[in-house]
Amino acid sequence: MKDIPTCNRRTSLKLSGLTLLGLAIPDMSLTNPKANGVFEQSENENVPAHFPNLPPEIISEVVGKSHFDLDRVKELVDKRSELSRSVWEWRFGDFESAIGAASHVGRRDIALYLMSKGARPTVFTFAMLGHYQSIKSIIESSPGIQTTMGPHGISLLDHALAGNRMKDQMTRTEVENLELTIDYLTALGNAGGEQYLEVSSDEQQKYLGDYKYGAGENEGFTIGVNMRKLLSLGPIGEFGGALYKTAENKFTYNGAPSVVITFDIQNEVVQSLTLTDPDVTVTANKVS
Repeated sequence: MKDIPTCNRRTSLKLSGLTLLGLAIPDMSLTNPKANGVFEQSENENVPAHFPNLPPEIISEVVGKSHFDLDRVKELVDKRSELSRSVWEWRFGDFESAIGAASHVGRRDIALYLMSKGARPTVFTFAMLGHYQSIKSIIESSPGIQTTMGPHGISLLDHALAGNRMKDQMTRTEVENLELTIDYLTALGNAGGEQYLEVSSDEQQKYLGDYKYGAGENEGFTIGVNMRKLLSLGPIGEFGGALYKTAENKFTYNGAPSVVITFDIQNEVVQSLTLTDPDVTVTANKVS
């Protein structure tokens, strides 16, 4: 007599799952791993850890490189065009898309390439590109939208100003439209974003250093100064997002208005910082 294939426990569970979903159970050839590649594939050690999601390091690289490296962006996106729509959360809910990165640094070439691959341009992209009529129409149809902040808390007007970065590679008409866009946003009076208190380079010095909130090597923050000469906060030993001063020894984190950082100062020396968001409050002592 011909052997009847048996069903092991793992296959039984899978078939039971199909039944619960209301799906018909296929014939018993499914119980033979060699008869169906689906079961064999689940055992394949070469399947990426995050499959079917894309590896987060790829998403991070696309968004990061979209600030400055067109060649690398093309290498990644030509292979998988959906990466043109990559979005990354840097920290504390500061979300940035690949095209958002290109937009706020004025990389017109990268933004246009990403759009050609399916990226979703935003009002910030149109501002950087100098699409005057689009910007004007959007604001007239949605009054007040010009006060909305982009990635890292960067304003709509600052995106338009960033468009000047590649001015020498733009046509005369493109330059004129960018200038119209900048003049229009400037005239609105509120497209430049929130106004924060100034922090002098001398004042910055007292905050700089490492702060620890736990015994672990990475349980802490580093307060530094970023490329825009602003105070920044990041995981200990790493780069960070800008801090904007809202009151004496009180700051907010860029792109995350719900995050508040306050510094405790005694005898004119910073002792600690307390970071508060809607769900977590952490106090970290200054250690260096």
